[in-house]
Amino acid sequence: MPALAVGRPADGADSKGRLGRTFVGHVVSHLEQEGGLPRDGDGLDRGELDEDYKTPPYPLESREHRAEIAMAAKLRLEGKVAVITGGASGIGEAAARLFAAQGASIVIADIQDTLGRSVAASISPPGSCTYIHCDVREELQVAAAVSCAIDTYGRIDVMFSNAGIVGSLAGVLDLELADLDAVLAVNLRGTAAAIKHAGRAMVAAGTGGSIICTASVASVQAGYGPSGYCVTKHAVHGLMKAAAGELGEKGVRVNCVSPFGVATPLMCGGVGLSPEDVEKVSCEAAVLKGAVLRTGDVAAAALFLASDESAFISGHNLVVDGATTVVGTGLGFALQNHFARIRSGGA
Repeated sequence: MPALAVGRPADGADSKGRLGRTFVGHVVSHLEQEGGLPRDGDGLDRGELDEDYKTPPYPLESREHRAEIAMAAKLRLEGKVAVITGGASGIGEAAARLFAAQGASIVIADIQDTLGRSVAASISPPGSCTYIHCDVREELQVAAAVSCAIDTYGRIDVMFSNAGIVGSLAGVLDLELADLDAVLAVNLRGTAAAIKHAGRAMVAAGTGGSIICTASVASVQAGYGPSGYCVTKHAVHGLMKAAAGELGEKGVRVNCVSPFGVATPLMCGGVGLSPEDVEKVSCEAAVLKGAVLRTGDVAAAALFLASDESAFISGHNLVVDGATTVVGTGLGFALQNHFARIRSGGA
């Protein structure tokens, strides 16, 4: 074992000296535990060492450290109940699996009945995930999904309003208002219904809660989706802020998660690209290199907003885009050109 060289600190040592003594003190404590501390007669005065370099007590630091260990050991959603609209596939499915793995009981609310039941049945432990048919365009069905959580698991702590569609790819000059109404009905009215009924249940229970709305980078900048889609996601962002302001006094937090291009069935089908092409375009346009945005990354962001780790975060739009909307890229223009080619019948 190499020798430990320790010198006495000068009188009136500054903060760096104190930090040095603290560091050495930790080393000495470790060596003492390992039986490697030099003995008297080895040229070092043991009493001097104990007096000058002993580890000082840090009761606050110790408490915080113990709290961190306890938090790490605890499942992040243990005992919580979450409703996830659009939970049968894509980001919603990833969130359902992740939330359940972190201790939550889940209600998947979707219109894809066969797929939704299959996902619910595959989530462990058995009985921790329930499926209910829910078309978010129908307010009573959204209310029923919230009631399902309460009837089945006794409460609702988290609403992840994730159901959405891309809608018509028409530009603003050719946009049919009926098509705009269709995408508004799912993306905006469906989110409003989720906030309304989950919020009512949370306020009535008096235990607070977390409502998370899937928005998009299209809620921050134009060009990342068709005109109608962009309108709805900006509106969801505004609705989230209004709801956060109203529900905060009741202990209910409301936030958005806004992903960049993710190769979900919704995204691929909506813009006419394969999963491989979506990932290729996203990686080429993204500012952050060395990572590929996947559904699990967005689910992890939603998990943070659902958990007590974000207990003082409300009214926030958590953008998961690798800094793309911060500096701006050509992706928005590339997508607009892609939509234009589709509208004109080109490849």
